[in-house]
Amino acid sequence: MFDRLEAVEARYEKLNELLSDPDIVSDTTKLREYSKEQSDIQETVEKYREYKEVKEQLTDAKAMLEEKLDAEMREMVKEEINELEDQMEELEEILHVLLLPKDPNDDKNVIMEIRGAAGGDEAALFAGDLYRMYSRFAEHQGWKTEVMEANTTGVGGYKEIIFMINGKGAFSKLKFENGAHRVQRVPETESGGRIHTSTATVAVLPEAEEVEVDIHEKDIRVDTFASSGPGGQSVNTTMSAVRLTHLPTGIVVSCQDEKSQIKNKEKAMKVLRARVYDKFQQEAQAEYDQNRKQAVGTGDRSERIRTYNFPQNRVTDHRIGLTIQKLDQILTGKLDEVIDALIMEDQARKMEQAE
Repeated sequence: MFDRLEAVEARYEKLNELLSDPDIVSDTTKLREYSKEQSDIQETVEKYREYKEVKEQLTDAKAMLEEKLDAEMREMVKEEINELEDQMEELEEILHVLLLPKDPNDDKNVIMEIRGAAGGDEAALFAGDLYRMYSRFAEHQGWKTEVMEANTTGVGGYKEIIFMINGKGAFSKLKFENGAHRVQRVPETESGGRIHTSTATVAVLPEAEEVEVDIHEKDIRVDTFASSGPGGQSVNTTMSAVRLTHLPTGIVVSCQDEKSQIKNKEKAMKVLRARVYDKFQQEAQAEYDQNRKQAVGTGDRSERIRTYNFPQNRVTDHRIGLTIQKLDQILTGKLDEVIDALIMEDQARKMEQAE
């Protein structure tokens, strides 16, 4: 491990030199590439340097015990040694995690797609609950949320809602939300007080940059149509809504959220690019890494990953056997306890594989 850490630190120093080189500074592509690489390893280097500093302090403290000390001073040095040893152990665990293979998408923005599934109007209402939960979680993280497309129902829920979450590390925290989410509660429309079970599906896609997905104009069919639904005077009068069809994959994206056709096309392109990128990633994953399907958060959208039980105020994540009696808090966006547990489980699996 320490050989690898030395190599990472040496690379960090080399990147510092490269980023000061006028030739690199004038080359936008290389500057972006090297800046990202440096940012990716910065935390590892900082923790390794902290580890070396603590190790040096520990060596000095142990050397002091060889000297002639009074009883009080000797006891103080022993306490310091114990504290430094605990710090070293903690830093070693952190460094083990930091050296695990990193998902290249972790720092990216996220496009989330939530759809009401089994359960009719109740499923659509639950989709709305999930959207608000993720929006509030994003707000707690200091991230920004932007609706790309929404298909509402008459009862106030969503048949489908697609939105973007902009924030560093958004994908790293939300990628485990892929899958089928189940709700158990008494619907407002149910006079008999019976508990109903409904589901909604959540898809989490990393935002794809233009350089990552090569989509040619000739491969896209653009259709325009009049927008529908609430929206003011422009609804049904102007051809502002846009539908994009990616001919090679058959992926279709429509957007009518904005009054401007240009803005709708820009939003639709972001979603299209993310979906095409996700499709290519899934194909590559299926071909090269079948074992990944057993890992936490594989993105198998037919899988029931979590249950939200209202009568018992309970949330259960079935993948890791986690049950929390805080449904009311979780729905307000306080998802950290669940997400942190999923991240720790994923890290534990990776460490087992590495060993």
